[in-house]
Amino acid sequence: MTTSPLDRAADSFAAELARHRTERGLSKKQLATLMGFDPSYVSHVEGRRHRPTEDFARRAEAVLEASGAIWQRFREYDDLRHARSDRNQREASLPGQWMPPGTGLIVERETAVLTHTDDAYRCVIRRELYNAGVEPVTRYLIRVAVDRYPSDPGRSNRHHREHPLSFAELQLVACREESGERETMHWRAKHDRDAFKEIWLLFENAERRFPLYPGRRATIEYAYTVGRDKWGPWFQRAVRVPTRHLAVRLDLPVALDPQVWGAETSLSAEEGPLRTAVTRRDEGDRAIFDWATDEPPLNARYRLQWRFRAQPEPEAEGGRVRPSDRMRGLGIVQRGADLLRQPARPFDLPREEPLAREIVDRLITALARLDELHPFTKGVGIAAPQLDIDRAAAVVRPPDRTAEPVVLLNPRVVDAAPHTDEQYEGCLSFFDHRGLVPRPLRLDVEHAQFDGGRIITSFEFGMARLVAHEIDHLEGRLYVDRMAPGVPLVPIEEYRESGHPWRY
Repeated sequence: MTTSPLDRAADSFAAELARHRTERGLSKKQLATLMGFDPSYVSHVEGRRHRPTEDFARRAEAVLEASGAIWQRFREYDDLRHARSDRNQREASLPGQWMPPGTGLIVERETAVLTHTDDAYRCVIRRELYNAGVEPVTRYLIRVAVDRYPSDPGRSNRHHREHPLSFAELQLVACREESGERETMHWRAKHDRDAFKEIWLLFENAERRFPLYPGRRATIEYAYTVGRDKWGPWFQRAVRVPTRHLAVRLDLPVALDPQVWGAETSLSAEEGPLRTAVTRRDEGDRAIFDWATDEPPLNARYRLQWRFRAQPEPEAEGGRVRPSDRMRGLGIVQRGADLLRQPARPFDLPREEPLAREIVDRLITALARLDELHPFTKGVGIAAPQLDIDRAAAVVRPPDRTAEPVVLLNPRVVDAAPHTDEQYEGCLSFFDHRGLVPRPLRLDVEHAQFDGGRIITSFEFGMARLVAHEIDHLEGRLYVDRMAPGVPLVPIEEYRESGHPWRY
């Protein structure tokens, strides 16, 4: 029995959808939840029992970040359903980019500039908008968030409770440009929190209203100021409206010897390094860092972070030495370092056996020093990247201090129990907090021996958790990447399980 071109096009769409869903590691139920559909509908579309709709295709493209592949398959299918002339007439007013359902606004270009001044940071955001919907746009929501100590949530929360961000200090100004005319925009507060503000920019002022009508373009620009006592060393952009181009610039003093790096996350991917590089150029006494990306996926977040090497780190709260400072003093690389976000290089064994033994000796020595500093009743592990060594080696000491440490070279998880539990974990590279992390109750790990042979070792319960934690380090992950969304970190001062073993 021959199939029609329309059937073949629907099959191609279903195959493309299933391929991208599988590559993202999502079940049909998980994909349906992210798309806002019933799980049975996703199953029916993949099983060719339902034909795709435009709404479904747009949401699938946005969630799976398929670089237009899913949308292209839908258009091929849809072209066979409608006369091409009818379709061209319907899409003549659109600027050629898919648009998620329920959104009539597109950001064709966003440019964000953050400038470090003597006592504050000045932020200027410029967005070129296109109204591809059917209703006039009369307001635009913006967000301003600060976090003075991003690696220490407890301290940051206390700081902002005592020194809340105010609308007065923001000195917010906004304007709108269209067809050469420039108008001041009024604004209205939506949410007011100690470290977070949501603000409606209104397409109006005291003199008149100027909505952005369907099919029209306009540029909005707004600027605000935040004191350096409230702004932390980071700048984040979140993609909440379909965006074609996003660019960020940091303008920092050369004299402070700035170092800048970045990370990105999305609905379907854990935090990882920026996919495009941050560039630097110096202009007089200013260091200009630029980063940009095209067609960022909806709900993606891009964070640029920096440190000033010519400036001491912020003093410990109350003059106390933080646990992370003690770890840093032992040579443990701390969260924010690029090496902690990069997969470690494997050893070529047995050729590199001397090097592997030397690195393992350094790890075991570090564990001995750590045991003098902290009880580690749950056991402890350390991975080579935490000592600023880019090689795939880790050592894990069981809770029983008399037991020999487990050496992991080029480890790879080959099987895991389907059952998991959640327990609090700490990390030598993030030691001021504890986090509730789900882990398998059993882990089978293939790892190398010094002579090049490979063995598989099975770990259970607490040892499985410790080994999984260290393998994550060798793959460029931190335990915070494994935590469920919305679960807060617990400051070490509030953690009550120190000195107690995990419970199974």
